Amino acid sequence: MPGGTVSIAAGEWQPPAELNTGIPHPARMYDYYLGGKDHFAADREAAEKIIALMPDARLGARINREFLGRAVEFAVGSGVRQFLDIGTGIPAMGSTSEVAHRFAPDARVVYVDNDPIVLSHARALLAHHPAGHTTVLHADLRDPAAILADPGLQQALDLSRPVALMLVAVLHFVRDEEGAAEAVALLRDALAPGSLLILSHGTQDLMAPQTAAETTRIYSGASSPLVLRARAEVEKFFGDFELVDPGLVQLPLWRPQGELHRGWQEAAPAYAGVAVKR
Repeated sequence: MPGGTVSIAAGEWQPPAELNTGIPHPARMYDYYLGGKDHFAADREAAEKIIALMPDARLGARINREFLGRAVEFAVGSGVRQFLDIGTGIPAMGSTSEVAHRFAPDARVVYVDNDPIVLSHARALLAHHPAGHTTVLHADLRDPAAILADPGLQQALDLSRPVALMLVAVLHFVRDEEGAAEAVALLRDALAPGSLLILSHGTQDLMAPQTAAETTRIYSGASSPLVLRARAEVEKFFGDFELVDPGLVQLPLWRPQGELHRGWQEAAPAYAGVAVKR
């Protein structure tokens, strides 16, 4: 795949041929929380149900995006210049490529998402970067082998050198029976020493039981149901990677910069961590 073009990953799992605007998609709901414009009526309706249940949901999305930015800045500061962002969603302000290229213009970023609407936005994104610096694959975390085998990824990234694997707010949309743990393990094993795993994940540990149950119910009608996991389950995704300080913590507490948002405890019921492969 020529650098800077869009690749369709091949494998057993096949993404939908057409965009279904009648079913809420988590990426488009997230875009709505962030104040974006790339969503449809079904996405807005489902998102508003979440906001009615959790009035600080919009703040929670911002806090998650801020964690992503801090983690990317940390990766660049650690010498990493390659990023594999899976489940990236619709590129928006504070995206991986924006932050990475702000601190390291030569950084290479590969985005992976299963929503066709991401492709159209990716084309606009790619037009603003040198060929090969940002690549987008239409693929799915449930088929990690296809991601790793894609010619676009192989041309954009050198897996013999450190890579920051970004799994930010995506694993809670992959069920255990869909191979969530196995997918992450395969991706970890493909990375060179010095690579990072950057991860955030929603949890029922930090929510009232009724809120957790209703949130899960609302997302059950989306293209990818929500799977909230306990801290011990989230920590297993890091495998034998070594968590950097401060470890696996509530989302806003990972190396905060400045004062925390008012109401952050309720707005961000999620864990976040960054780990290194020794």
